Amino acid sequence: MATKTELNVIGPKLDYELILDCVHCGLCTASCPTYVETGNEADSPRGRIYLMRQVIDGDLELDQDVKGHLDLCLNCRACETACPSGVQYGKLIEPFRAHMEELEPGRHAKGLNAIQRFMLFKIFPSRFRTRLALAPARLLQWTGVDWAIEKLGFSKLLPRSFRTMKAMLPNLQAHYGSFPEILPAEGKKRAKVGLFLGCVADAIYPETQMSTARVLQKNGVEVWIPRAQQCCGALHYHSAREPEARELAAKNCEVFGFTGEIPNDLDAIITNAAGCGAMLKDYAHMMHDHPAAEAAAKFNAKVRDIHEFLYELGPIAPTHPLPITATYHDACHLRHAQQIFKQPRSLLEMIPGIKLVPLPESELCCGAAGSYNLTQPEMAEKLGDRKAANIVATGAKAVLIANVGCLMQITKHMKNVAPDVWCAHPMDALWASYSGEIPKQLRS
Repeated sequence: MATKTELNVIGPKLDYELILDCVHCGLCTASCPTYVETGNEADSPRGRIYLMRQVIDGDLELDQDVKGHLDLCLNCRACETACPSGVQYGKLIEPFRAHMEELEPGRHAKGLNAIQRFMLFKIFPSRFRTRLALAPARLLQWTGVDWAIEKLGFSKLLPRSFRTMKAMLPNLQAHYGSFPEILPAEGKKRAKVGLFLGCVADAIYPETQMSTARVLQKNGVEVWIPRAQQCCGALHYHSAREPEARELAAKNCEVFGFTGEIPNDLDAIITNAAGCGAMLKDYAHMMHDHPAAEAAAKFNAKVRDIHEFLYELGPIAPTHPLPITATYHDACHLRHAQQIFKQPRSLLEMIPGIKLVPLPESELCCGAAGSYNLTQPEMAEKLGDRKAANIVATGAKAVLIANVGCLMQITKHMKNVAPDVWCAHPMDALWASYSGEIPKQLRS
């Protein structure tokens, strides 16, 4: 049997003991989106773990068939929630994929064209560059030209990659520009936090950033927003580009004040995006052998999802009614990676007039999974359609989603079956109830 030391030299940098935690009971299969769709054992978590083990043991060649089954994994980590043995699947699939990337550089993005790769790794990780890239799309939407292009069929003349990315865009709202570095608490100050803005989330959903900051202020929280903060690194890390992810993580540790001699006075670092939150909470693991490892561990310990933080703080009750039937989708990296389930629902149930109904298969991935809907479009499309059908079945007039990738994916698929359903972040709904500013999609 290979030892951990040997694996670090000749194969994927993972702890072989983590593989042995899996007893192949199969309780994870019903929670796996790809297995639910294909029924193929090799597309299930236990099947993939068995494939990885056979490759490491030298009993199976790491051929294109094996790689295909591993590539199809969304890394949603629903299997971790379902597993009675506590298998840490994310700590297996990520290093194994990194190993495949080392053997075949660029393989993760080989299904993408040059434009998509440029957007994914050069544009999206920057708030400013993403906003700049979206400026033409915003202009086309605001002037109605975008509607005319679709109506007349001119969009079919665009390259396929542009059509794919264009279809994922929601109705873009005006950007707030820039926040002051410090937003004061309203009333008695109860806490001080650093707000992590992310990159794509900030550019595409600026209204949600505003809602998040205002909700925090309303709850007596002083909000610090460091201007030099970077992308969390998830896009790079999940694409097996670990050195770039570690560089971004080190910079964030510095910017948020975890590398200097004088410690910061933050009670928490807040994020409203599930994918970012899961990555930020994984800094200690990702940076364990990095010079900034100690700072990463301190940073890691402060990270809180906005729902988690408000729930622990004890939220001030909102007062303005929002008389709608709504449902809530569990973003994978919130429900499974961070184990945050009841907190968002509890916050939403505080809103006067709202009726929160359960969503069938809420725990199943919608198919977004970071860049998955670009690298595995066929499976992503199936899962998106499945999620939209489940939302329609609830009869809800709003679906609330705590992750930017899920919001984009679900909004895209809801356009085809129920375009009048309001797709939004829970913070948007909460702020509407605090402020009385009812979104236009919900006005009678």
